[in-house]
Amino acid sequence: MDITAVASPARTVPRGLVPASVVLGGTLLSLIGLTWDIQWHSDVGPDTFFTMPHLFLYAGSAISGLASLAVVLMTTADTKRDKEVDPIVGGRAVGVFGRTFAAPVGYLISGVGAALFLVYGLWDQWWHGLYGFDAVIDSPPHIGLLLSISITMVGAVMIFAVARDQRWGTWGVAASAATLLAFSMVTVLGLRALPGGPVNTVNAGSAFFSVMILFMGAYVLKQRGGALTVAVVVAALQALFWWFSPWATEVYADATGLPLRDYADGVPGLPNMIPMSLVLVAIAVELLHRLPAWVSGAVGGVIITACAPLQRMLTYGSPFPNTERYVATVVAGAVLGALAGMLGRRFGHMLRHLVPAKENRHA
Repeated sequence: MDITAVASPARTVPRGLVPASVVLGGTLLSLIGLTWDIQWHSDVGPDTFFTMPHLFLYAGSAISGLASLAVVLMTTADTKRDKEVDPIVGGRAVGVFGRTFAAPVGYLISGVGAALFLVYGLWDQWWHGLYGFDAVIDSPPHIGLLLSISITMVGAVMIFAVARDQRWGTWGVAASAATLLAFSMVTVLGLRALPGGPVNTVNAGSAFFSVMILFMGAYVLKQRGGALTVAVVVAALQALFWWFSPWATEVYADATGLPLRDYADGVPGLPNMIPMSLVLVAIAVELLHRLPAWVSGAVGGVIITACAPLQRMLTYGSPFPNTERYVATVVAGAVLGALAGMLGRRFGHMLRHLVPAKENRHA
């Protein structure tokens, strides 16, 4: 049975939709596990290897990896039979291991990310066995796990970018880019180890990744409203996880007989890392679309870094930073935003080139 197309008497599912949806579903499952795991560390405490949030993380990567492997094996079989391979399914096929396998480039990237996740997952299990638990999210195996999931999410964006001229591809680009953006807010936490001086490196890094991924999505779709569509999907994920994270943590803690910490504030960890100003940034990008990418990117970086302290004041009641630190961070946000705008545009154009020439002629 060909998983890349499913036929029925009533209608035919577009070719490539099924495996692409499975890969995207796996990345979303990993995102759910991550937001749950972060909230657990915040509201309950350290955990062991086999917990429900961890299983969601591992299951999500496994699902994406198995779907990618299935497409690669089917593409390889078709290639060896000299059967025409439809490049709309993940992009052009490339030879792997001396052309032993023929892998659509999108599924190759998502599959490599899933394979790396398995390696780091084994390391994480060893880490838990050695130390018993994890108290922080930025432990060495966790950094590898986060980066490998990010690679799988990049592969998901590539898979849908190939089909961007179809309705399911357009929405898939928005959903996969939004998932990548939300997930990247956790990897930004690694910047806390840098000597940022007067600059808040986490806020500046959040601005960089947010602007870059928004621009990437907008230039992949190459239509008005592309950046806004990605921002709205991110906002929907943020709103959903704002409710889910504390709720799931409390329910799971009750089920396992563990109490919440006395000082648990119930503020969702991961959702609160996502800038609430993304819709404003997307509107600015849409209004300034005729200007060079670095100009609108700088504006986006300024908006995010200027609003970040206000967001923490609203959610945590944190004090406003001193003027020197605030201004320095906003300036850094402008510079990094300009760079992110140019990179996002370049990455968007690169993803557009994944579309086969014959598809471009019909676009």
